[in-house]
Amino acid sequence: MKVEEVPQDLKYYKGSVVRDANYALDEENHFQLVQSDGWAPKNDALDLVLEEYNDKEVRSKMKLQVPEAYHGFELDLSLRPSAHCENGTTSMLLRYYGIDLSEPMIFGLASGLFFAHIPFVKMTGMPMTTFRSFPGVLFKRVTKQLGIETGSSRFLIKDHAMQQLDKLLLEEKRPVGVVVGIYYLPYYPPEYRFPFNGHNICVIGKNDQTNEYSVLDPNTTQKITISYDDLRKVRFSPGTYPLMGQMYWIKSVPEKIPDLKPIVLKAIHKTCWLMVKEPSWVIFAGTRGIDYLSNRMRKWEKKKGAHGAQMNLVHVIRMLEEVGTGGAGYRFIYSAFLQEAAEKTGLTVLNDYSMRLSEIGDQWRDFAFKASRVYKKRSNETYTYDYLADLLHAIGEKEKQFFIDLDNEVQNL
Repeated sequence: MKVEEVPQDLKYYKGSVVRDANYALDEENHFQLVQSDGWAPKNDALDLVLEEYNDKEVRSKMKLQVPEAYHGFELDLSLRPSAHCENGTTSMLLRYYGIDLSEPMIFGLASGLFFAHIPFVKMTGMPMTTFRSFPGVLFKRVTKQLGIETGSSRFLIKDHAMQQLDKLLLEEKRPVGVVVGIYYLPYYPPEYRFPFNGHNICVIGKNDQTNEYSVLDPNTTQKITISYDDLRKVRFSPGTYPLMGQMYWIKSVPEKIPDLKPIVLKAIHKTCWLMVKEPSWVIFAGTRGIDYLSNRMRKWEKKKGAHGAQMNLVHVIRMLEEVGTGGAGYRFIYSAFLQEAAEKTGLTVLNDYSMRLSEIGDQWRDFAFKASRVYKKRSNETYTYDYLADLLHAIGEKEKQFFIDLDNEVQNL
């Protein structure tokens, strides 16, 4: 995707500080982070989902909070928007301790790229489809590789969770990564609040007089202020994945971080293993998972009826393009990682793989666009579920060959 192709379909983001971000290629084929106001196929999917939710009365009472100026204790850490919240929060925590790694480098070192379609795990009543490693893995992997000591906690008692946060923040002067639910986040547009307990933010300050916190949210365009009660609430949002006040932080960092070259090669090998070399019985993960979803998609209309098939497709597209950056977005982030890794390590061949994966990312975006024609019933007879399944199968085959080739390359290196 080129910089000028990043969509700017402003609809539900209007008036809010929340924005999408995409890695796209500039005129010199270098990846840049570009802010996006949204994309029409994603908005169409959201429209259909909102019609299905039985929370219209609750949602009608939600108000969009515009963050006010913050005054109070605050650590010296600035916001750096990112395409994905856990990458961004990890990057900000590291930067506070003098380790400045880009979002793509963090994502790549943590082997964050993945795929799984798991019918027996539900999200909002639909089978879970994920295009990245599971929440919490990125921070743990990258800090372990760099020899960084970290801490994390969950709590049974809400007040204890807030007390521990205040202790780390005010007494130990540490920024804290906090996992929250989106549904009750007051600065998110009401239309984008859904039961997803996996959003990461970085807490950097507190005003004891107003009982407000200063927060850096990687998916916003500016620093956020959130009340004690609101932060407490979103840290214990109900849902499929109970948060229990989950938070994480850095305890200490080494005097010198290890040489990145061997870590990069090892991380790439692990990503390739996850995508193409897991045990054969794991049919729902890696590139086999893409084919598994393709085969299931062909049967949706017969098994679930027209409406059921439509909502299953909508859910996949939301996971692909809305929830947590989305599949195409992760492919572009990993492409940016390969490009940066080529520069930092001198392994210039990684540039070729960066461009190959970027083209696959474009194909995921094309799939999402054509799927939107189906679930909005704007398609001609060419765009059927079988046609979409064929596109998925082709993408899966290309990703399979890509990761086989990439793994062979790094093992030779």
